[in-house]
Amino acid sequence: MATVEDGDKPSILLGNGFSRAWRNEVFNYANLLDVADFTDREAEIRELFRLSGTYDFEAVMRSLVAAKTVLEAYGGNEALVKIIEKDQQLLKDALITAISTTHPHRPTDVTNDQFTSVRHFLSRYDQIFTVNYDLLFYWARNMKDLPPENYLTDDGFRTGYKWQGHGTNQEAHFLHGGLHIFDSGTAIEKHAFTQIGTGIIDLVRANLERGQFPLFVSEPTSTKKKQRIEHNPYLDFCFRALERVTGTFFIQGHSMDENDKHIFDQLRQSKVKKFFVSIFGDESSEENRRVQANALAYLKSPNSNVEFFDAKSAPIWS
Repeated sequence: MATVEDGDKPSILLGNGFSRAWRNEVFNYANLLDVADFTDREAEIRELFRLSGTYDFEAVMRSLVAAKTVLEAYGGNEALVKIIEKDQQLLKDALITAISTTHPHRPTDVTNDQFTSVRHFLSRYDQIFTVNYDLLFYWARNMKDLPPENYLTDDGFRTGYKWQGHGTNQEAHFLHGGLHIFDSGTAIEKHAFTQIGTGIIDLVRANLERGQFPLFVSEPTSTKKKQRIEHNPYLDFCFRALERVTGTFFIQGHSMDENDKHIFDQLRQSKVKKFFVSIFGDESSEENRRVQANALAYLKSPNSNVEFFDAKSAPIWS
């Protein structure tokens, strides 16, 4: 069991395990692949997933990047390079659309007891970072009529739901964007949370039909993700906030994959003294041994220590 010293309010990074703990059948890549629409490239792209032995969209995108690199290095067919580039963008667009299609439609799909539980869980933390695109964290922090009383985090958005960031006390950071965040061309804006009226998912789908996509980082490698982040003021602000955290830092439900190494590099430059990383299931399993090895390699330093804890010891939704 992870323990925190008295008076220390830690910060946290939420991975996909945060959302899967609510409903695993919704927030997993297998489900997203089932509903994904690859238009006229359906057969070819699904064959890529089959041959790669994965449901992971980012893994397949990395394969496409590698194939393009090899073709360019060996003077390959230019027409084929363009097809690969088109498939990369199609894969990204299909992922966004699939997430909006499978996502729970309204906050009422989550029970009040579940929201109360997750709000108590989140209220333990100071700065909250997430790599999830879904709305579960966004909904939870905005359920003002549920305990704990007066719990609310600052997301940096102000009048007109435009992001201001600088000069605010922003505590909620969507590191890779989110379904509710979009670039209007003149500002970074968000769809507003309401418990009545038009739902955010409806607004997202309407935007998709007009060709306007949410702010969304799904590049296949850590390097490309970082490049994408640095070219957007909202994403860059959230990313740089990682370097300013201090004290104790929890990583909950994250696979510690190399494609998020930009996040861990930033955290390693922070003044965090102790990292607690969650492990789900058998700690000696191959997957968990990989998680532990990566966590130690990415985060441990002369100034910081890394410990592991059972994810079930910190129930989120119940």
